[in-house]
Amino acid sequence: MTVTRTPSERITLASLRTGAEKTRRQGRAKPAHWPSVGFLRPPHYAPLVRHDLPAPADLHLHSTFSDGTEPPTEVVARAAEAGLKTIALTDHDTVAGWDEAARATRAAGLVLIPGIEVSAKHRGRSVHVLAYLPDPNAPELAGLMARVRDDRVGRAERIARNIARDYPVSWDDVLAQRTGDATVGRPHIADALIAAGVVASREEAFAAILHPAGPYYVGHDAPDPGEVVRAIGAAGGVSIIAHPAGRGMLPDDVIRALIGDGLGGFELEHRENSAAGVAHLRGFVDQHDLIVTGSSDYHGIAGKPNRPGENTTAPEMVERIVRAASGTDPVLP
Repeated sequence: MTVTRTPSERITLASLRTGAEKTRRQGRAKPAHWPSVGFLRPPHYAPLVRHDLPAPADLHLHSTFSDGTEPPTEVVARAAEAGLKTIALTDHDTVAGWDEAARATRAAGLVLIPGIEVSAKHRGRSVHVLAYLPDPNAPELAGLMARVRDDRVGRAERIARNIARDYPVSWDDVLAQRTGDATVGRPHIADALIAAGVVASREEAFAAILHPAGPYYVGHDAPDPGEVVRAIGAAGGVSIIAHPAGRGMLPDDVIRALIGDGLGGFELEHRENSAAGVAHLRGFVDQHDLIVTGSSDYHGIAGKPNRPGENTTAPEMVERIVRAASGTDPVLP
């Protein structure tokens, strides 16, 4: 149900800081999974006013809780150095980094949009769906992510054992590259290869030894994109297809079906997208009034060459995401 408010009742940074909004939320219990940073699961509120979502905004960054090379605190520091004011931490299939990122953004004076990059697969091709502001405890979404994480570990071990036949890298070497609660995956295998002196960088590892066409590769299991989009919607989140015009595009009939499932939009400003693909997808954006985002897909200085703020999302699009979501609140400084 949409809550109607007068202009003086609109949610602002000031109202949240002074407790005015807290008073309006009395009776709504805080979920037990965010005691330290105060994430809430609100009803649909009126949109935050534009100046309460400061620009520029980069809505796609990774940390060591998935395949990034820097912990959330360092990712936030890099974002602040780049002049960003609003960011989203979107680790693959996990919310384990949200708490640290929230503390870091508050300390740095940035706004955090909690997010996830959820893995999917269509006819053998990997598809990534960004989920913004979902309830991480929603059973369907949590179950999908757990399924993907479990498969990723077994897959990584099989790849590592294949590689060990020809290179001095063991499964224990791979596990040693994992930080904290991160789910082990191919990036950690790449890091083990670097540590062993086999390759000089992750890029070199993925271009050869870890390439899908190589002799060591093992495929992975992931849900259908439609299942992911529906799960994100059920969790009160907003779904955006990541880098949709790169690495091959989804067929038009699949895109139309995803829009019917509740897809929110596309990440059109991304270095991997082709100009022709972006132009084609803008037709869907115009026809269905979809959200358009721009992001760096930052993985750390030692990760991919992507840098924080190289692409950003327009303030009105960030506002639309916040307005449409009902699973989790942005974290304000």
